Amino acid sequence: MIIIDGSEGEGGGQVLRYACALALLTGTPFTIENIRGQREKPGLMRQHVTAIEAACVIGGAECSGLAVGSNSISFRPGRVTPGDYHFAVGTAGSTGLVLQTILVPLMTADAPSHLVIEGGTHAMAAPPFEFIKRTLLPVINRMGPAVSARLVRHGFFPRGGGRIEIDIAPAPLRPIEGIERGAALSVQATAIVAGIPLDIADRELKAARKNLADWPAEAFATRQLPADQGPGNALLIEARYEQVTEIMSAFGKLGIPAERLATTAARRMAGYLASNAFAGPYLQDQLLLPMAVARGGAFTTVKLSEHSRTAMALIERFTGSRFRVSAQADRHLVELIA
Repeated sequence: MIIIDGSEGEGGGQVLRYACALALLTGTPFTIENIRGQREKPGLMRQHVTAIEAACVIGGAECSGLAVGSNSISFRPGRVTPGDYHFAVGTAGSTGLVLQTILVPLMTADAPSHLVIEGGTHAMAAPPFEFIKRTLLPVINRMGPAVSARLVRHGFFPRGGGRIEIDIAPAPLRPIEGIERGAALSVQATAIVAGIPLDIADRELKAARKNLADWPAEAFATRQLPADQGPGNALLIEARYEQVTEIMSAFGKLGIPAERLATTAARRMAGYLASNAFAGPYLQDQLLLPMAVARGGAFTTVKLSEHSRTAMALIERFTGSRFRVSAQADRHLVELIA
């Protein structure tokens, strides 16, 4: 039984998701105390409960202490069983973070799986659906499995109601070498609005262009969704390269000016473009668990995030593998040392 202090490192829900995935992959039980100890509202939220429930369902696991608000759980994994599964967060909690918990275990199963996950698809502090489809999954698929994703309905905070569908054809994972991102192919900034004034999108795009001044005017566009999928707003800033696509995002929130959100996302993209790295700040931690299963691989990235450092520490505790991070001129190299 591995004992984890949930307030250490990143100190949020990522510890729960990675621990569940690692338990299913290694057969190792764990207990987490001080869940989300560094958050303003500690303890389990609805989306965390759904993610752990999903891990229990696909992995025949037992979990004590599983309830909204709980500060401690104990998780005993069983055997991962592929199949057709349907999970609903019930709030605008992230569908992508629920997927993060169960994706790699199902990629290593002995038969295909089909997932339907309902909840938020474009919300704060979580990757939007487009990041999953266009940034993460193409890299995962180069490692062997065939995973596809479909957005059925957008789900914005606070209403939720989104729906994604995932098909997983498992295969042994091969180590990946994501060192160079290759030649630039295209750039795009899209402001999505649903049930809110269009001028919010215009303001976001105007602010983004100030920080991406060398992007062509036609790269900036507005997309209006049916009002019944809102109210909601998302800004997606995308740069496509031969070997990887990176997406930075921002999501509308009451009380925060659209210009501020757009400027933050655009500056993050500008930083990534200047780094010459393969993985941006959000892709980096998503690649660590597949690398551990593949027992090898390497990628270059921007400055390592606290999410990544926390994930590395957990992976090392569960698997005994070790990561090595070395600084280069304008990026960092992350390698798995088996």
